[in-house]
Amino acid sequence: MILTEPVIKIIKDKNFAFLGTIMKDGRPQVSPIWIDIDDNNNIILFNTAQGRIKHKNISRDPRVSLSLVDKNNPYSMVTIQGTVIEQTTIGADEHIDKLAKKYLNIDRYPSHSPSIKRVICKIKPEKIYYLPPRYTEFIGKS
Repeated sequence: MILTEPVIKIIKDKNFAFLGTIMKDGRPQVSPIWIDIDDNNNIILFNTAQGRIKHKNISRDPRVSLSLVDKNNPYSMVTIQGTVIEQTTIGADEHIDKLAKKYLNIDRYPSHSPSIKRVICKIKPEKIYYLPPRYTEFIGKS
């Protein structure tokens, strides 16, 4: 599945994503995350720490969903269903620094720790739903 330009824009902007994973007992689990996109604009990246619940869940069952709302128009949104196709620790510390720059406007992730091993997770999108901006005439009015 190819990501379209409006979807790429929402991903590249400073929008939080909500990652849905599947617990061992089948219940859904949702975490707010920072996300990124690869240079080819076709694989979605997020960064986590080994052993966190989302990491355990995707290691057992790689099916995920993402939900993002455009911070500039909360009535515009994207949902993505996909599969985590790769996990790597290579470059993961640098990647979390890149995400800290995007989301916090700082050069170094403030919670680096030698006891935490970072992991880049790569999601291949399989289903995408995009709702374009709407209700723009009402945004910002009280």
